[in-house]
Amino acid sequence: MFSSILTNAASGLSLSSFLICVAVSLACGLFLAFVYRWCEHATKSFLITLALLPAIVQIVILMVNGNLGVGVAVAGSFSLVRFRSLPGKASDIVIIFLAMGLGLCTGMGYVWFALAMAVILCAVLVCFAKTNLLEPDPSYRSLRITIPEDLDYTAVFDDVFAQYARSAKVISVRTINLGTMYQITYDITLKNAAEEKNMIDQLRIRNSNLAIICSQTATQETAL
Repeated sequence: MFSSILTNAASGLSLSSFLICVAVSLACGLFLAFVYRWCEHATKSFLITLALLPAIVQIVILMVNGNLGVGVAVAGSFSLVRFRSLPGKASDIVIIFLAMGLGLCTGMGYVWFALAMAVILCAVLVCFAKTNLLEPDPSYRSLRITIPEDLDYTAVFDDVFAQYARSAKVISVRTINLGTMYQITYDITLKNAAEEKNMIDQLRIRNSNLAIICSQTATQETAL
């Protein structure tokens, strides 16, 4: 069932085999796009890219046709491609790799294998996205605090963290605003997530009401 439909095409690529591969690639791409739109918030341009990517990769693989030299050249040209948009989510990268993998399968003629993998992996994606199987710890916070340069940051917040957090760890310290301020990033685990505002209010008293960022995901460092 999972054998390649291109096995007997030694003399060249037949029109019927080509149309089957393209049709399956487009079907897989559209299926991925619809499933991903249901699971995640995505732009129309990204969904269009997702729908067409398997067919594009499939055409490239068909044209290589087992030629090692051409394959190396194609790999080199793909390595020059750079994304010019804003960084996406980790799930965007995963779904793009899945679309490329399905294009590789159809490009080699394994159309039934591509369809099976599309259904199975999309089912797993839906399971993870719509259930709480891989939900992060709701009490975890990434905390970034800005303080004046004359404030000793080593222990200034210890009593606040002892009151509101089960654990608190310094991840990074850096200077900003030409060295006039420090910015400290912590990983903390709250004792009670409902008291997050009270903790921030206590921290604001200590840092002279400068900026505080508290998020449930790791805070990405940005150059100032």
